[in-house]
Amino acid sequence: MELRTLRYFVAVAEELHFGRAATRLHMSQPPLSRAIKQLEAEAGALLFTRSPSGVTLTPVGTVLLDEARALLDHADRVRERVGAAAGTAVLTVGILGDGTDPGVARLAAAYRRDHPGIDIRVRDTDLTDPTCGLRAGLVDVALTRAPFDEAALTVRTLRSDPVGVVLRTDDPLARRDRLRSAELDDRRWFQFPRGTDPLWQSYWNGGRPREGPVVRAVQECLQAVVWNGTVGLAPLGHELPAELTVVPLIDMAPSRVVAVWNEGDTNPLIRPFVESATAAYRR
Repeated sequence: MELRTLRYFVAVAEELHFGRAATRLHMSQPPLSRAIKQLEAEAGALLFTRSPSGVTLTPVGTVLLDEARALLDHADRVRERVGAAAGTAVLTVGILGDGTDPGVARLAAAYRRDHPGIDIRVRDTDLTDPTCGLRAGLVDVALTRAPFDEAALTVRTLRSDPVGVVLRTDDPLARRDRLRSAELDDRRWFQFPRGTDPLWQSYWNGGRPREGPVVRAVQECLQAVVWNGTVGLAPLGHELPAELTVVPLIDMAPSRVVAVWNEGDTNPLIRPFVESATAAYRR
């Protein structure tokens, strides 16, 4: 059994839904389904009971889930110990499609100076996974934005940003110096794919259900505004193309920039990184 396939299995077992697991793993559903079927063939038994609404673990699947989690945890510890013995220390950081944030640049400069022996690997992710692959074991720590499901995660707030609505500059509302979300109730808003964290989706939809195009990346959001007049939220202070503007929303809670890692993770590289991030983002 390959470790990658076991990570796929754990994701499906925790989500109890192939679609949500595929979204969490940043892959399409067909190869995920094939991988699980191959794993069932290797195990010689069904691991899930399928239904239109999702899946449930079989008794064999329940046993494998405990063993898979233990094996993956052990594999991570082996990786860390081997890296330490080889004189290399690697920390994988997930960043939520926001690499232009000046806080990231300050953090990178300070961390290179204070921790020259640490190799940082960056995984840039789209807007469908606010934990940047953390739950799937793809990163050690994430620089992202809240809110999202914080179960089994440790979250440190680095900064709070006021938010506004992104509009075309020729939109009549673009001439306003501030708006309330109720004034946008008749507009189409960005949507994220099915299976996206509902807390995350709700926040970026102003706290209520909306209709509009499905997007995955920042550029898709901006192009939806340019071409279709779709509206959506964005932190204030970020550079936008000349044909777009952002108007502050006075009834929206700020967007929190956070560092997040798995609860109980004993990787000794995480804490120093988070402390450096805390200092860099508060300048």
